[in-house]
Amino acid sequence: MTGIWALVAFIGVIIVFNAGFKRNIGESMIAGFLACAAFGGTDAVQIAWHGLVEALQEEVTFATLAFVVMSYLLSISGVMDRLIGILSSVFGRFRGGSAYVSTLASGLFGTVAHAGSAITATVGSVTIPWMQRSKVSGPVAATIVAGNAGMGITFPLSSSFFILTTSATVTPLLSADDLVMPLFAVGAWCLVYRLIVVTILIRKHDIQPMASADIQPLRHTLANGWSSLLIFAGIVVPVLATIGPTGRFVTERVGEDGADAISLITWLPVCVLVAGLLIGRKALPRRARDWWSLLGETSNRVGVVGVTMVAAFAASNVLGSLNLPAELTELLGHVASLPKIIVVALVGILVMLVAAPLTSTATMAAIGPVAFATLVSAGVSPTIAAACVLVFASTEGASPPGAPPIYVAAGIAGIDPGKTFRPLILYYTIPVLFVGVFMALGYIPLPG
Repeated sequence: MTGIWALVAFIGVIIVFNAGFKRNIGESMIAGFLACAAFGGTDAVQIAWHGLVEALQEEVTFATLAFVVMSYLLSISGVMDRLIGILSSVFGRFRGGSAYVSTLASGLFGTVAHAGSAITATVGSVTIPWMQRSKVSGPVAATIVAGNAGMGITFPLSSSFFILTTSATVTPLLSADDLVMPLFAVGAWCLVYRLIVVTILIRKHDIQPMASADIQPLRHTLANGWSSLLIFAGIVVPVLATIGPTGRFVTERVGEDGADAISLITWLPVCVLVAGLLIGRKALPRRARDWWSLLGETSNRVGVVGVTMVAAFAASNVLGSLNLPAELTELLGHVASLPKIIVVALVGILVMLVAAPLTSTATMAAIGPVAFATLVSAGVSPTIAAACVLVFASTEGASPPGAPPIYVAAGIAGIDPGKTFRPLILYYTIPVLFVGVFMALGYIPLPG
């Protein structure tokens, strides 16, 4: 039970330091990481060091910091202001229009790009500054975008989908083809739920349509800022190079090894930044001293987000070394004889606990087949059981403190990531647990 107690200590120390001692989330995450590593006993130093080195090598760590720099430079260059002006001309008269568009865009992008961080980065790089311009607070904007990150898992053909459906436990009862259409229905239900959440947040925070003075006629904003639309080229190019028929075309030309080197989450900020700098070059500094000063201002935004991100990944690696997935898998073996609703809820909670510090892919590999078998043994149909396991794992994008999309969204919004923790749990993590439970019990209709 070492891994489970380490997880409890990790979360508990973060809460005590952040809420009790009023320390910032970066310091709290470092304390949680050290507390977690202490469960390694005589190997604590080695485990902590290994976890830290692995965390520093994560591509999402680079991408998060790159998006912080990117969003700041696009802002001061005026590119983002011109783009937001165009979007506001179209949707600004609708109450919460930017938040609705962000949610729908996350759902659409999630059908083709299933990585939570990529969804957050792609959609958030445009819609978070737009929401803030529409008088949505930074924490609310980041919460909405990070909360939408998990939709890529609830639509079919993600890596988590294939890991689950090709496992030895699932294959005798269910094929990948059997799950495709039901999972499209699951994704649609999860999108509907998130639209309801956005409506609640809009009403709770009294988000109004943009002021008429801030909305210019579309012909004017297009005439003044059409070039800002070219930053979408920075999004489209890496997406086309990695996904769908164009991704396969690239793979055929450069080979599997070359295609694997084209990482969506790595190249998105780079391509968008390059496009933005070219478009807004006239507003950028001319002298090296001015550039140095500008980068110094950017570092203030990078600090807390970078420390928090590295500590989260390091703790995740430590928990893996302490056999947390295996221990939670063993726990699942003892719950199958309980009433159906209790079994489903416990399976959901355990899958979410694993997904919180790990990725959904790692969660499926570690505990997915066992969770599936436990639900089937409790009387859930194989199709619905597989769908529910993926729904539970989809909370990895919105589960603090370890979810990378939280830090990507917070970095773009320029806020303390800790300000999103409570709303993410209340509006996304816990309710998605109930969505999965209701699906398993038949209260939410699904084909199969």
